Amino acid sequence: MGPRPNIHITDPKMIREIFLKYDIFQKARSPLVKLLVTGMADYAGEQWFKVRKIATPAFHHDKLKNMLPTIHKSCNDMLRKWEISVSKDESCELDVWPHIQTLTADVISRTAFGSSFEEGRKIFAVLREQIHLLIKLHFLLIFQDGEPKFEELNQLKVVSQILYEVLRLYSPAPLLTRANVKEIKLGEIVIPPGVLLSLPIMLVHHDHEYWGDDAKKFNPDRFSEGVSKASKNQISFFSFGWGPRICIGQNFALLESKLALAMILQKFTFQLSPTYMHAPTRGVTVYPQHGANIILHKI
Repeated sequence: MGPRPNIHITDPKMIREIFLKYDIFQKARSPLVKLLVTGMADYAGEQWFKVRKIATPAFHHDKLKNMLPTIHKSCNDMLRKWEISVSKDESCELDVWPHIQTLTADVISRTAFGSSFEEGRKIFAVLREQIHLLIKLHFLLIFQDGEPKFEELNQLKVVSQILYEVLRLYSPAPLLTRANVKEIKLGEIVIPPGVLLSLPIMLVHHDHEYWGDDAKKFNPDRFSEGVSKASKNQISFFSFGWGPRICIGQNFALLESKLALAMILQKFTFQLSPTYMHAPTRGVTVYPQHGANIILHKI
């Protein structure tokens, strides 16, 4: 990190304090990022407050409910391509990762701008690379035929548990960073201004102290009573951040993932391909380095 002091924070109480005191612990950005990237995620102070206030209504419960048919259309477009691939032999091997990336971008494009991702692929090339949600396809669910309703998706408790467990094991962002703008005492440490504070999401999410002896195992049942009771400390899960600056699109992302997973499992069963190589790596987000090859079987 060069001459700049850097502290890794893994204590949930300290992490909670950092998230709550967002006016002091602000997002740390390099000069290059400041030059290339601007938006609510990078704003601070009054500028962030104003933009957040304007954007919040767009993610209200009723707004998300109205977006459901649009998300459904994007999922249908993806599944039609899959059905064509398996039409001859009733099964095929497919790297689903590019399809999931395109689905995410298409949903963003349709809900925000009213046009499909295919129609604006060149315009949204950067968006496709930066915005995605990793969906692990490992659960069989019998879902009613027809277009799912918003209320029905909210009742899919097991699907929610699976998504949260995937986000715990493979959080899209492996860490978050903050920098304090003034001297402050954090725990028993007095931190001078300008120190880079790293909040290693992956490390905390895999910590046996907070998640038990099976911390590195896939166990959706740990979220059976919700996120707040899944671990020994509520702040031990923060894939979307926490506090006032929690990701504004959290519910949107979870809604999209639930709908996509339900629709996939309505039409296909699947298994990992023998060619699959488990190698999560970090780019803009965590992603499967060698793709996500599965064998699809048409129901």
